[in-house]
Amino acid sequence: MIWRIVLSLLLAFIQALAIGASTNSNDHAALKALKDTWTNVPPNWVGSDPCGDVWDGITCKNDRVVSITLASINLIGQLSSDISGLTELQTLDLSYNKGMTGSLPSGIGDVKKLSSLSLNSNNFIGSIPPSIGNLLNLYWLDLADNKLTGTIPVSDGTSPGLDMLIHTKHFHFGKNQLSGVIPPQLFHSNLTLIHLLFENNQLTGSIPYTMGLVDKLEVVRLDRNSLSGPVPSNFNNLTSVQELDMSNNSFDVTDIPPWFSSLQSMTSLVMENTKLQGSLPVSMFSLFQLQTV
Repeated sequence: MIWRIVLSLLLAFIQALAIGASTNSNDHAALKALKDTWTNVPPNWVGSDPCGDVWDGITCKNDRVVSITLASINLIGQLSSDISGLTELQTLDLSYNKGMTGSLPSGIGDVKKLSSLSLNSNNFIGSIPPSIGNLLNLYWLDLADNKLTGTIPVSDGTSPGLDMLIHTKHFHFGKNQLSGVIPPQLFHSNLTLIHLLFENNQLTGSIPYTMGLVDKLEVVRLDRNSLSGPVPSNFNNLTSVQELDMSNNSFDVTDIPPWFSSLQSMTSLVMENTKLQGSLPVSMFSLFQLQTV
């Protein structure tokens, strides 16, 4: 009889421990470290159990944090390397928080299960961490509308780069202060990119010929940079492109490429202030999808 009572008490104690600590201890430590550097976190971010207490913006699977979604809540602070402690994190969305500043940490490349990274419309500064190239599961990468500077990182044999993200479908880097050339090695035929947004930066040099190898591209925004040289002739491979904007650059003076009319999916073509000259090919007007030229 006594042993049954002892067993019941022991089971109750174990269950109480499980209920009181349902969040993985490493995840809780990482979240607490992030919380300590942020202002205006959700008011229910209290206690020691983010998963069990259902903290706003935090999604868990069993005891592991798999999503942080804190867009448009006036969050203030920096993104520290403590984020690397969330090893099961798949979604990180801190977008539309203009109070988020500082550099992006290299540790972000250690969150290997990230599939969606939305850090757009904040005030992050500094360069794009090359370690983002380690996020091989990344589907969505949005760093647009910040104050990021420096070049677009690509792998060089000793460090990773964005060219390693062959499964990423969205490169959103517009409205920053990125400089240098668009690296040719960023593109190859194995990429699954559909959105390539580099608009409103300080990029120079020519459009790399390799960009024309990414035949799944649907939207290409290169406008408002300082690009020069010729427009690659193999852009006629981009038969899935719906929007193409190369306006406000300084390309070589040349006639409008005849391959424009081969882009059968095109709905919007913007080319003003590019030094392209001449008449549009008559065949372009047979593109029934085309709405804006």
